[in-house]
Amino acid sequence: MTNPIQTHRDGPVLLVTLDRPKANAIDLATSKIMGNVFADFRDDPDLRVAIITGGGDKFFCPGWDLKAAADGDAVDGDYGVGGFGGLQELPNLNKPVIAAVNGIACGGGLELALSADIILAADHASFALPEIKSGTVADAASIKLPKRIPHHIAMELLFTGRWFDVEEAHKWGLVNEIVPQAQLLDRAWEMARLLASGPPLVYAAIKEIVRHAEDHNFQDTMDQITGRKFKTVDTLYSSEDQLEGAKAFAEKRDPVWKGR
Repeated sequence: MTNPIQTHRDGPVLLVTLDRPKANAIDLATSKIMGNVFADFRDDPDLRVAIITGGGDKFFCPGWDLKAAADGDAVDGDYGVGGFGGLQELPNLNKPVIAAVNGIACGGGLELALSADIILAADHASFALPEIKSGTVADAASIKLPKRIPHHIAMELLFTGRWFDVEEAHKWGLVNEIVPQAQLLDRAWEMARLLASGPPLVYAAIKEIVRHAEDHNFQDTMDQITGRKFKTVDTLYSSEDQLEGAKAFAEKRDPVWKGR
C-alpha cells in the first residue's frame, strides 16, 4: 500500500498532500502519519511554511474513514501526536499553515482546514458538517467555527449539517480566497513563498499570542506580552531579527530575516 501522505519540499516551504483514494478519508494510521509529518515540519528550523491539500480534484478530505471504523478503527482511538489529521491538537506549531482546499471538505475535513491559518479554496469546493445527521458531534468544529464566522451562522451549520458552496464560505469569511481549480496550488505556493520571506520569529509570536487570546481576556494577554511571559515573544525581543527590522527601516532597505 502506498503512503497516503505525499510531501514535497521546496526551500523553506513544505507541501503536504493527503492522497488516499478514493476520497482522501482519514483513518487512524493516516492521522498518525500526518501528525509525524507536521511535527517534523514544526521542529525543522529550515522549514517556515506548510501547505496542506488533497490529491485529485474532487476531494480535499471528507473526514473520518467510516470504512476503517467498520473494520475496527475506534472513533476515540489514538490519532497520533497532532490529534485528528495531525494539525488541530499539535502543540507549539508556531509556523504558518495554508490549506489549499481542492474539492469537498466536510466533517473532519472541514475541521482539518479550520486548523490552518489561511484557507484558499478552489472555485468548485463545497463544505458541510454532516455529523449531526449520523447522531454525533462535530467536536473540533463546535469549538472553532463560532470563533471564525458569525455565531448564528455557525450554529445553523452545526445544527443542520447542510452543504454550502465556496461563495457562501467566502461570504462568511471562512475562506480567504476563491481560486480557479487549475490555479489553486500555484496560488498556494505564491502565498507560501511570500510568508516564507517574512520574519519567522514574529510569526511564532503571533501564533502563540492568538492561541492564548482565544481563552483569555485582552488585558491578561497584554500583560503576558509586556511581561515577556510568552517564550516566543521573549525570544523575539532578544533576537537579531528584532534589531535587523529596526536597522532595515532606518536604512530604507529590505530586512534580511535569519530566524534568530
